[in-house]
This record gives sequence, structure tokens and C-alpha cells, in this order.
Amino acid sequence: MPSFAANYLRNAARLLRRDLVLAPLVATYYLTTRCNLNCVYCEDFGLSRNDQALPPLSLDQARHVLKVLRSGVDRLILTGGEPLLFPDIIQLLEFASRTLKFAELTMLSNGLLLKEREQILPYLNRLVISLDSPDPEFWQGIIRSAPGSAQKIFENIQWVSQLQSKHNFTLIVNCVISPQTLAGVPALLDFCTKHNILISFSPQSILNWPAYDLLVSQQYRDLLAEILHRKRQGAPVLGSNAYYALLQSFTPYACYPTLVPRVWPDGSLIYPCRPIEREGGSRGGRPVNLLNVETWNDALQSAQSVYGAPPETCSSCFQQCFAEPSLMQKYPFQYLGEWLRYPSSRRGHLATFAPG
Repeated sequence: MPSFAANYLRNAARLLRRDLVLAPLVATYYLTTRCNLNCVYCEDFGLSRNDQALPPLSLDQARHVLKVLRSGVDRLILTGGEPLLFPDIIQLLEFASRTLKFAELTMLSNGLLLKEREQILPYLNRLVISLDSPDPEFWQGIIRSAPGSAQKIFENIQWVSQLQSKHNFTLIVNCVISPQTLAGVPALLDFCTKHNILISFSPQSILNWPAYDLLVSQQYRDLLAEILHRKRQGAPVLGSNAYYALLQSFTPYACYPTLVPRVWPDGSLIYPCRPIEREGGSRGGRPVNLLNVETWNDALQSAQSVYGAPPETCSSCFQQCFAEPSLMQKYPFQYLGEWLRYPSSRRGHLATFAPG
């Protein structure tokens, strides 16, 4: 089965001949659209949308989706909604780890149910928890859930941070930088440093565009400069210098969306990426369901037959989950330098980090 290294080298050869349909470096599977929070900036999921949620696949169906993905890639991200609401999460993780032998398993969670699902930890290489502020009261206003939810998330993060060595996984906090959270980011970085937690950042997006208040904010640019400075001083910041420089300038970059394919909870492949799929039209959509194919190559060929290759230029998205893999594929020596220079890059497996 293909490995990260094999796909990376294959992609390098494809780019030389301007072939933009690249082999995946990591796949993202949305286990459910259900969520137990109602975050103010989330455009897809939340408690208020649960009545519209797709029913989860059965365990056997979800296993088939993973088998198809494993035929094309050896690194997997499980997300949602809230993936811990998937009814067979333990059995699915066991299948991914022990039967399919994914080289790396990452889960993105809001952290609220962690203590009730401690059994997931031995199967994970990375656990990514969303957190935008070190102040539980402020965070409660962002997640808009039952009273006490934010405090429980804080307690769970501190609890699970102490289990990293025991279960051999890396804990990462992902912060969405918004006009409301700007002022608290340095204190959140202090919190992560204190508790041995890596931290990554993405700008708030509205319909795939960076929030306008960030585009015109000097405070935002000063914050990015501080994050880069603290990273160089040894702070546990995950994300490349190239990515943070991109966030400072919002300069268009070459995006290769098939590096990180996404699969919806019903098994549908999102092609070539979620932002283009949401636009509708002739550039992308949901061309194939992985329940109806046997291999990743079958799925990709079906997608190409419907929508063709991904567009050559795209400048609307600056989320880390799209930008970082594309930059890494395009600038291999720069990313090797990151890996050698920064312990946080090695701890977080920078090359396949893709929150969101």
C-alpha cells in the first residue's frame, strides 16, 4: 500500500509536468455532522443544525470507506461534527490501527466527551482540540453550549495533556484567530506552553474568505509577528514559517487540494475541495461515494471524469488544512529545514498537519 514518502515523491514528479491531480498525503473523514457545541463561527455544524444531520454509516460501511482510503494513503484524520459522537468510534479506531495499519491516526475533537472516551487515546498519534481562549467564561460565549461546558473542556485538556507519554500521542490545541479572540492569543500560547501542548492557528473564514476585519487589522499582523517570534524562541507553535508569513500577507498561493481529500459522513468524496464543492457549478462537487468503489484510484478517476483536474489558480482559502500541505509539497527543502530546526515541527509531524 502507498506510503506518505512514496506519494510525496510521486507528486514531485507530477508537478514537474504540471499535473495537478496529486496523490494524497493525508485523508480526512468526517464521521458525523452532529455536534454537541454551537460555536459562533462554525458554518457547517452545531447543535442548532443537528436536526439536519446525516445519519452515521454503519460500522461495516465506515470500515469500507477506510479500506478505500487506505488503498491510497497511510495517514488519516477523523473529524466531524464531533467524532466522539460516532457510535462505533472505538471499534473503528481499532480497525484503522490494527487491521488497516494506518501509519498515523489523528482525531479533531472539541474535547467535551474526552473523559467518557478515554479508550480512544492508545490508538491516536495526535489529538487536536479546538480552543480559542484561555478564559473559560469567554470560551463559553463562543461555544454556546450548556453551562459549564467550557470549564469541562478546560479540565479535560489539562487532564489529557498529562496522558501523552502514557499513551504515546501528541496533544495539539487549534485556535481560530478572529477579531474577538485576537487579544487572548498570547495568553493561550502561555497556557499551552505550561501544559506541554502544541498550538496551531488558522484565521476565521466567512464563506471561505478570511474575515474582513482581519484583512485590515494591524493588531492581527502584529499578533502573527509575535507568534513567529515566539516560535523562533522555542514556543510550542505548530505551523511553518512559510504558512505564518502567508497569513500575514494573505498572498495567493498554489493550492493542491487532492493532497488532503475529504470524505463526508455518508461516504461521498468532496472534490476537489470543500470550498469549491460548496460553490456548486462545474468545478467540483460530490462525484462518487466511496461505498460504491473498491480503491482510491477508482474514486479519483470517477471524480476526474466528472469535474476534470483541480483549477490551476485559487486564492480564496487560507486555512492551514489546505495551505500547509500545498506549501510543503511545493517547497521540500524549506520544510526539511523546519523539521530539523524546530522541535514542535517534529513533535507534531508538521508535514501532514491538517486541522479543520
